[in-house]
Amino acid sequence: MSSSSRTTATAEHRRLAQAPKDSDPWRLWGPYMAARQWGTVREDYSADGNAWAYLPFDHAHQRAYRWGEDGLAGLCDRFGFFNVSLALWNGEDDRLKERLFGLTNCEGNHGEDVKEVWWPTDATPTHSYGTWLYRYPQAAFPYNHLRAEAASRGRTDDEYELIDTGVFDENRFFDIEVTHAKANPTDICLEYTATNHGPDAAPLDLVPQAWFRNTWSWGRDEREPSISLVTENCVRAEHGWLGDYELHADGEPRIIFCDNETNEIAVFGAETNPRELTKDGINQRIVAGESDGIRLDHGTKVGFWYHFEAIAPGESVTVRLRLRGVGRSSAHQPKGTAHQEPVPGDPAFGEGFDIVRRVRAEEADEFYAAVIPATVSDDDRHIARRAFAGLLWGKQLYRYYVEEWLEGDPAVKAPPRERVTGVEGRHGRNVGWRHLALADVISMPDEWEYPWFAAWDLAFHTVPLAHIDPEFAKHQLVLMCREWAQHPNGQVPAYEWAFEDVNPPVHAWACWQVYAIDGGQDQAFLIQVFNKLLLNFSWWVNRKDAEGSYLFEGGFLGMDNIALFDRSTAVPPGYKLEQSDATSWMAFFSLSMLRMALELARHERAYDNTATTFLQYFINLAHAMDRTTPEKVSSLWNEEDGFFYDALQHGDGEIIQLRVRSMVGLLPLMAVLIAPSWVQHELPDFVREVEWMMEREPAMMKAITQAEADSGGEKLTMTLISKRRRGLLLERLFDENEFLSEFGIRSLSAAYREEYTAEIGGRSMSIRYTPGESDIDLFGGNSNWRGPVWFPVNFLVVDSLRLYAASAEGDVEYEYPTGSGRMVKLSEIVSDLEDRLVNLFRLGPNGRPGDQREYPNGPLWDEHVTFSEYFHGDTGVGLGAAHQTGWTALVAHYICSDHAPHLPGVLPGE
Repeated sequence: MSSSSRTTATAEHRRLAQAPKDSDPWRLWGPYMAARQWGTVREDYSADGNAWAYLPFDHAHQRAYRWGEDGLAGLCDRFGFFNVSLALWNGEDDRLKERLFGLTNCEGNHGEDVKEVWWPTDATPTHSYGTWLYRYPQAAFPYNHLRAEAASRGRTDDEYELIDTGVFDENRFFDIEVTHAKANPTDICLEYTATNHGPDAAPLDLVPQAWFRNTWSWGRDEREPSISLVTENCVRAEHGWLGDYELHADGEPRIIFCDNETNEIAVFGAETNPRELTKDGINQRIVAGESDGIRLDHGTKVGFWYHFEAIAPGESVTVRLRLRGVGRSSAHQPKGTAHQEPVPGDPAFGEGFDIVRRVRAEEADEFYAAVIPATVSDDDRHIARRAFAGLLWGKQLYRYYVEEWLEGDPAVKAPPRERVTGVEGRHGRNVGWRHLALADVISMPDEWEYPWFAAWDLAFHTVPLAHIDPEFAKHQLVLMCREWAQHPNGQVPAYEWAFEDVNPPVHAWACWQVYAIDGGQDQAFLIQVFNKLLLNFSWWVNRKDAEGSYLFEGGFLGMDNIALFDRSTAVPPGYKLEQSDATSWMAFFSLSMLRMALELARHERAYDNTATTFLQYFINLAHAMDRTTPEKVSSLWNEEDGFFYDALQHGDGEIIQLRVRSMVGLLPLMAVLIAPSWVQHELPDFVREVEWMMEREPAMMKAITQAEADSGGEKLTMTLISKRRRGLLLERLFDENEFLSEFGIRSLSAAYREEYTAEIGGRSMSIRYTPGESDIDLFGGNSNWRGPVWFPVNFLVVDSLRLYAASAEGDVEYEYPTGSGRMVKLSEIVSDLEDRLVNLFRLGPNGRPGDQREYPNGPLWDEHVTFSEYFHGDTGVGLGAAHQTGWTALVAHYICSDHAPHLPGVLPGE
């Protein structure tokens, strides 16, 4: 769908047209509350940087957060001042179920690991409508059992999941469905429905809660908002910036108040609390029956307590709230967010509530009918819609001002100096990023395990997001390049545990993809990101190719334990690591910048010279990768193996190739670009430069191929590697005994099922194909690149192969799979690889391959789709984080493209 036709296609598209910016009214409220705020770097004020231990799960219900909030299906304004979420109690748990539980990095046998069952089930981009499903056991939640069982297991053991504990046996659980539906930007209908799927009647307390984030205890803003009782089923929330809201509750709940303050007696063993009431007062009243911790008329936190003594098998109960802006609105509100007064006599509940819910659900169906092609199967449509729901529920408020975080707050004890100076030879965390100051809604990799942005994850998120909300996708890409995020030296922040780490430079590629998916009209966006990415490109050149060899280093580059050793910190003394993947990423970066420069030069000729600059740089990279008899530097190519490897170069000139066949050696395939046909006619200066270089430097120009195009003129293709080398790489890639699996491309060759050992720098180092969870501690051991299928790099390689099929060298045939004797056109191979990736989510006779680790088969389970962080290299079972509808949501891009021949990043009409 073109950008212009999107604006009027559906009611939701019209809302998006009215609200392109994050400050627009329809975007003021959304599911922006984090699924986990405890255990994050933002909340860590320890000396040793152990964020998991500084604010653990067992403190979360008693301790006020500094930078954000968390909860179940949480709703909040875009700055997180006022929050609404659901609490549950089954009569057995030792505390209210207010947030998702999981194991910390040191508790899980494969690192941090959420131990809950939930699914985002629907959402629209303006959050006019959204649904979310949580599966709550009727037995006591087995917190300690899960911890103890994980502690008894090692790296080689499977993870112990909530389903394994038996609490879901005989379907003894409640399904809790949460629905948000906006009547207008500041009038939101909230519905919570619990269904008993067990064989016996069971009690349940549903306790929607609302509270203000604690902004007043730190000495930086002493203004304290308030929530006060208005009627027996209505409270009023007053805030200096947000304005006034009323929260109405249907039926006859008991309304109880406390304050969002730390219980220092319970948490730290203090003799008294600074404030009379604390954050856990509602919990203590409901679970322990203690009334001392609550008020009945005001506070900064309120609970609407609905008690159901016995919900019969198959029965459902529903409670409803309505949040309405009323009265005054702050002068600090974004333009257009003034509260809309309720119509006199208009009840909060009744027919009007039901109409809002029904109409918004119908509009969501209408919206996705326009986004997802009608030709796709019902199951694929369901997969795509769930992927989009996960992306939209994964938008979370991210507040983090590094300067304030390092200094501490005036009203509390100063943090230890070691946070800045570091401990045990390590420098303090993020001390070089004092400029970073974010208070933005950002697309997170995962709701619980990664409740913080990661630069390369975020770039991948924007591609599927561009299908449903291109303005938000563009905003995310621009945000990473703004001066309050991007470092003054040009580096893009990696992730909050270490902003200075290096993620692969995929930002430029994502910018071009989003621009193309949006119809290729927003040149202002392209100019804005292009100019800032020039700084980032310079940072890479200056920091990661210090010797000017065009062979780059970069460390782990997002692919954690893929190498024989930690490429970030464990390079043998005296050696310099030259990385096949780092060099490939830079070639990929160069071509992405070149494509943007060509587009900009079409409208502003001043960019023509910039295009030739990136062309020249790419040619130098291709020449460096192609060297076979180096004197000063080594080629990364091994002719005997027909593969690219990382290489160690010693100061005395010794070269050691690290001959491990992994995704590192396949990534050179990514760097391919087909110049648009109009370049020949509209950019004569660029064409003359190409012709001049071909005439005078033919050896350097082997990376460029020209051929007659079907439509006349010439087709210009730029590739990092020659056709012959590409054929050798693809022979490996298409080999089922190496990289080709039933569900995509493995990250390490299966040829290493038997351990491979090499002598490196006087040390013996080994690697083995491990298709599932990591069995080593490298990079914490909570992800694994030694065999599993990873969706984002698969996506890049497969889309690059599609470009090769359309390139000047044509759609040639390859043996597929290798050794089968079956010759197949490359375009057909691409379609098959794409299908293999989508099959990870499709429902088959044994369920969905990606779900099999987490859930059993059956009618209550088969509907739900898991978007895992990565997938078993042999079976397709989902692994790692279980709610990674960040980059794994790329499957929606495939489905929305309807498997039709499409060229990645090609504009309409090209």
